[in-house]
Amino acid sequence: MLKCSRYEKPWLEDPRWTRPKRINSAIMLTGFIIGLVLIFFYLWDGYWVATPIGEQYCLIMDDQFDAIGRDNWSYEIQTGRFGNGEFSWTTDDSQNVFVDAEGLHIVPTLTTDSTDITEAQLLDGYTLNLTTAGSDGTCTSTDVKMCSIKSNVTLGHILPPARSARITTKGKKSIRYGRVEVVAKMPRGDWLWPAIWMMPEDSVYGVWPASGEIDIAETRGNNYTYPRGRNVITSALHWGPDPQHDGYMTTYDTFFFKSNRLDFTDRFFTFGLEWTTDYIFMYVDNRLYRVFDLRFKGKEPFWEKGKFQGTSNSNGQLYTNPWLEAGNPIAPFDQKFYLSLKVAVGAQNGWFYNGKYNKPWVDGSASAARDFWNAKEQWLPTWGEGNDRGMTVKSVKMWQWC
Repeated sequence: MLKCSRYEKPWLEDPRWTRPKRINSAIMLTGFIIGLVLIFFYLWDGYWVATPIGEQYCLIMDDQFDAIGRDNWSYEIQTGRFGNGEFSWTTDDSQNVFVDAEGLHIVPTLTTDSTDITEAQLLDGYTLNLTTAGSDGTCTSTDVKMCSIKSNVTLGHILPPARSARITTKGKKSIRYGRVEVVAKMPRGDWLWPAIWMMPEDSVYGVWPASGEIDIAETRGNNYTYPRGRNVITSALHWGPDPQHDGYMTTYDTFFFKSNRLDFTDRFFTFGLEWTTDYIFMYVDNRLYRVFDLRFKGKEPFWEKGKFQGTSNSNGQLYTNPWLEAGNPIAPFDQKFYLSLKVAVGAQNGWFYNGKYNKPWVDGSASAARDFWNAKEQWLPTWGEGNDRGMTVKSVKMWQWC
């Protein structure tokens, strides 16, 4: 008869045996807790989207782009620059801004391809005047220098080598707190600059950036080999007493794809803004994926945030706080803002890194536009085919915080 006996198992006392069990248990417990937190956050965030805390949002605009409705949109027509040194002339030409089954398209074209202007005229001896009868559109700028330009080969001045479009809801649809959602697909091509942004309906606190700017989503058409190319979205607030003292460096952030195989030209994304008296944030697709998030409540006013006290302008005059009389700490973001959509070509404000990554022009140079044009054999092949070189917008919704 076999007699059962208990065998000793000394290896069970070895800490090398027990340690993995403890680690595995800790990992499982941590994962369980994280899962519960995420589930709770999704439920809470979904409830918050459906039922805003303490307030109700009223839909004031829902444009699905069966047409470019004049009750919602206006065109900005001028010879370009817009304070950024852009190389594109903005038009209301149906080659540059139009609607089809996909939605709204803002598509850049070469000036020589979409007008009767020849390359020789682009470079010398031609005056483009958007205020004359029969001109392509009527200039909407109050600055006459933005309505006319003459090419001069000796001075290196050329006509805008590209054409594109800007449309805005100024004077038609604006919000003071609320939400905005733009469903769009971004353009593909080197040195293209698409943007979805908001500007103040009235410059209550002074000229830019004293009255603020809200950038919901901006990117570049360059591919992933360019730092912050079309796989990166930037959101920001601009504010300050003058353009040389813009505090945006403390109020911006980015959202990017880690994989080089994905970018914002691949499909339609929802670019959103939510803005109340307590906070402002921008997001991609849903409110969980926040690009930039700033809480106003309990934070220092923008004058203190920018450390502007004691700074002076180029004439040595000390700046005064433009938001002092506002009576609240969130000025200038306490006024009505309207929405703008654009695709610019090039810029001279630092948006494209100067002297790096084969950029063919130098910001501020008198020949910047000409140098850009002369490098077209490098950048033009990178532009997408047809509408892919433009921004396609499927819908725009705006809600006012009631």
